[in-house]
Amino acid sequence: MKKLLWMVSLAMFGINLNALANDSVIKLPQPNMTGGMPLMEAIDNRHTERSFGLKEIDNQVLSEILYCAWGVSHDGKRTIPTSMNKQNLEVYVIKADGAWLYDGKENTLTQVSKEDLRPFFNQQDYMKNVPLNLLYVGTDAKNSPMHAGSAYQNVGLYAASRGLNNVVRGYFDKKGVAKALNLKEEEVLVSQALGWPNN
Repeated sequence: MKKLLWMVSLAMFGINLNALANDSVIKLPQPNMTGGMPLMEAIDNRHTERSFGLKEIDNQVLSEILYCAWGVSHDGKRTIPTSMNKQNLEVYVIKADGAWLYDGKENTLTQVSKEDLRPFFNQQDYMKNVPLNLLYVGTDAKNSPMHAGSAYQNVGLYAASRGLNNVVRGYFDKKGVAKALNLKEEEVLVSQALGWPNN
């Protein structure tokens, strides 16, 4: 009886019981759909910035970043256009605590590696403090790169709106990260580094 009451109490406070049972899956908070910078201002402010502070990106902001990149919108389709609705893109989150695969339909992250894969992205000095790398991976040589471009452009506009720094990168160890993630048919396309500015 006590166990049942404990589980009911957790559910009442919105604590995901599945996440407690399996700490390798994180249920992200719902992205905030209101506010932010007007679109034309975000376009005007969007830029590449190669300096990053040590402040972590919290799960609310991460949820909104991922929603912009590869979320599922009001009509059940992706937040970016996809050729012939081919949804052949995957987005990985690379952080200090490992690599996570984003599921836009469930708004969850599933841990696929506990290894710190950030060294695969650290070919340039400014990358050493980056708290978050998004890795765009696809299975279609024709369409997946286009989808990745749409995804990182959305994220770049969100970054401009929120005051985050970001840079899209092709210069990293693609073979090494593909092997570490045990990718077989998928091709590593491009990465995007994100973080708060130095204060």
